[in-house]
Amino acid sequence: MKYRLLGWMLLLAALGGPARAQERASVSGFVRDATSGETLLLANVVLEGTTLGTATNNAGYYTLPNLPPGAYTLVARYIGYRDFRAAISLAPGEHLRLDIDLVPDDVALDEVVVEAERDEAETRAIGVAQISTETVKRLPTVLEPDVFRSLQLLPGVKAASDFSSGLYIRGGGPDQTLILLDRTAVYNPSHFFGFFSTFNPDAIKDVRLYKGGYPAEYGGRLGSVLDIYNKDGNRRAYEGSLSLGLLASRALVEGPYAKGSWMLAVRRSTLEPLLAALEGQDGIPDGFYFYDVNGKVNFDASDDDRLSLAFYAGTDDLDFPFIDEASFDLRYGNQTVSANWTHLFSQRLFSNFTFTGSRYFSRPDFLFGGTSFSRRNNVYDVSAKGDFEFIPNERHSLSAGFWTGNFTMRLRDTFDDQEGLRERIQTVYAAVYLQETYRPSSLWMLRAGLRGSYYEEGNHLRLEPRLSVEYQPTADVRLQLGYGRYYQFLTLITSELFSAFDIWLTTGENVPPAYGDQYVAGLKTTLAPGLNLDVEGYYRTMRDLFELDPFLPDAAGLDYGDLFHYGDGYAFGTEVLLQRTRGRISGFLGYTFGVTARRFPNLNEGEYYAPKYDRTHDLSAVANVDLGRGWRFSGVFQYGTGQAYTEPQGRWKLVNDPFTSVATNVLVTTFNNRRLPAYHRLDAGFSRTGPFFKLGEYEVQLQAINVYGRRNVWFYFFEFNDDGTVSRNEVPQIPFPLPNVSLTLRF
Repeated sequence: MKYRLLGWMLLLAALGGPARAQERASVSGFVRDATSGETLLLANVVLEGTTLGTATNNAGYYTLPNLPPGAYTLVARYIGYRDFRAAISLAPGEHLRLDIDLVPDDVALDEVVVEAERDEAETRAIGVAQISTETVKRLPTVLEPDVFRSLQLLPGVKAASDFSSGLYIRGGGPDQTLILLDRTAVYNPSHFFGFFSTFNPDAIKDVRLYKGGYPAEYGGRLGSVLDIYNKDGNRRAYEGSLSLGLLASRALVEGPYAKGSWMLAVRRSTLEPLLAALEGQDGIPDGFYFYDVNGKVNFDASDDDRLSLAFYAGTDDLDFPFIDEASFDLRYGNQTVSANWTHLFSQRLFSNFTFTGSRYFSRPDFLFGGTSFSRRNNVYDVSAKGDFEFIPNERHSLSAGFWTGNFTMRLRDTFDDQEGLRERIQTVYAAVYLQETYRPSSLWMLRAGLRGSYYEEGNHLRLEPRLSVEYQPTADVRLQLGYGRYYQFLTLITSELFSAFDIWLTTGENVPPAYGDQYVAGLKTTLAPGLNLDVEGYYRTMRDLFELDPFLPDAAGLDYGDLFHYGDGYAFGTEVLLQRTRGRISGFLGYTFGVTARRFPNLNEGEYYAPKYDRTHDLSAVANVDLGRGWRFSGVFQYGTGQAYTEPQGRWKLVNDPFTSVATNVLVTTFNNRRLPAYHRLDAGFSRTGPFFKLGEYEVQLQAINVYGRRNVWFYFFEFNDDGTVSRNEVPQIPFPLPNVSLTLRF
């Protein structure tokens, strides 16, 4: 199938259209950082004074085809870089290769915007959000800068708690977001019980979030896609950095070699000395560490061929005695590897081939009063991907591709040395997609796609249509509509408290995949240079949701399909984002009105209920202020409606329990029938940068988390008293101001 598809695309490229196209010209190339050689994704390239423009793709490549011969001024721009301008002259039939180097310069933030038909078309596409790694590093953080924590500030993205980095996007759980690192699926990217993610901000080049209505090139999840790319490594000079923090320390080295570049980043916990000093205190682990290693090597085989090999490895290891005669040992982690080949068949036909491997493992062992419980969950995913982009002219852009692989899931539970649950599923999966982007005029853009997905286990074959329309009545206003159908063949069983205990399960025989439809409408406008207002509304359905049935007394011996209960859900909402990207004061104000609900036959008598992460109102305000002389202020304020929880409404006592001779207290209630108090928190910090003994530069960060000591409730638990009453006990999140200090050296 893939060779037939490639053959058709090569034939189209060879034909090149009617004779008129032979007289047309084109210009293409890569856009890079002038100081490091890093390719820049979604940089804007336009012909000044015309409506002709484009954005670089995920490899930093652009092409402007089918141009009338003549003289032009080509302009390339990217936030945080000086504009690039070059006078070019195109002869009839000429195909100019022009690689562009952009110079970083804060002055560029105050320059005039170059208007074009497709200027910022991709960066402000429907459902798309981006956050820079510099923003991630500057924001006040609980012990460690984190990509996921920063994304949780965006409209439509919610957090389960201060202790979870899981992404709950537009009413979906963490498993409904496809997370890719260098085009490789990552299955549980969390550290420290989910306190923060595994993505080291020093190693990351680009972070792009598709909150909904995402295009046909992505699939496998009901809700959203998080696409992350590691740095390629500096192609110009050797560089490095060292960051020292209370929880963890990080180091990065990168540099060039004769035919490319390389990068190596390491992060490890540095909490052990503090834990050793507190040894013997209640609530202190006997042992704990985590680490991350990111690496990448690039080989520039030719101007048209680039190869890379990237890898990641991370592990958490915890030994924690939490009460007398009770403890647990936990070890979990991820490893990924990806080999990538980018090839230009011609200026109009771009291709990318990727071979990936991903592994997730979780091994918790519990001991309660001499009784042991253990779980072994492993996920293995090996795949091959191919993506093609063909641009015959300025009106049409055709994308196509495939993704096929082998997925293996293993799960084994033992209780008191007796095996209770043992499952192993190994299956082949495959997907192909075709997508056309059509621009009939400077005012309209239509994108239609179709994705076909196959899952061997259960013999599930599904088709997923996608469609989006954009109308741009003026240079500063975009009106957008989008629709898509999405299927998901995996489910994550999670407590929503500690992500380290999460397990992955799959569809199978008599277990159909979950599916849903998404409808999105957006208004994007530029109020002033560097001041953008985005408004999006969404409605989505979720059908055939499958989860482990919590009411099964014993899973041993049951068929795989009998382990689950099946339900449905929906979500709708409106998101508003006011963002300032230029000047000494930058940041954004985001607001979300959102509602989500679930329904399972054996919960709440089959009625809809609000899951824990349903919050009607969410507000985030983020500010970065350049104070001059190396000083910078950062502040974050968050507000959210209290999360749903279950409060008992009645109590009765089971005296003649056939399973025990002890009278049992039972609480009677409906599920998630109450709300916690509203959540709000202010974080603030100052940073100072300056020269470090002529060897490089330093940055010191002084931050305070929860500045005014808001005691936000994490959850309640209920206890029976001797007098027959029931007490409600409050477990807070971060209940007091928490300081954070870090030092970073760059050389």
